[in-house]
Amino acid sequence: MTRPSEADLAAGLRAGQADALTELFDRHADRIFRHCFRLTADRADAEDATATVFLEVWRHRQRVQVHDGTVVPWLYGVATNVCRNLTRGRRRHLRAVSRLPQPEVQPDHADRVAERLDTEQRAREVLDAIERLPQRERDVVALVAWSGLSYEAAAAALDVPVGTVRSRLSRARRRLDLPATSEGA
Repeated sequence: MTRPSEADLAAGLRAGQADALTELFDRHADRIFRHCFRLTADRADAEDATATVFLEVWRHRQRVQVHDGTVVPWLYGVATNVCRNLTRGRRRHLRAVSRLPQPEVQPDHADRVAERLDTEQRAREVLDAIERLPQRERDVVALVAWSGLSYEAAAAALDVPVGTVRSRLSRARRRLDLPATSEGA
């Protein structure tokens, strides 16, 4: 038995077939989680965002887009929007919490927890540098540099021309003082 193509799955989604959503989830949930983690720098937020992405995919199944035989660029576009909304809400929450008296932090000495915190801290530092970029450049960096999409696929995910993706990525690299690399890097 052959697996259905992503174009067939997109058609199934449009027809309201829940099995098509299940198959897309099975194929792409891990990559969408990694993308969401890169954007949020928090595992729990990335898990929530991944679940929300596939809920949004179902809600907006009539809008599913296939680019070069895959729905991955469209999924990345949905994930980028979900994470943007999540981080916006998170910032509002943090501003509200920052006005409250801060509790004392009790360190946890478990190696696993420390490792996880170190990973999230490194991701937060990178994300802080990226967050100083304009939103449009952040989206392009997340899709091309982090998720490995081609310029064309990123353009499809963001619904902008390919030249716009190239120029935004070039500006982002200059602002971050990164060397220019080949497409998809």
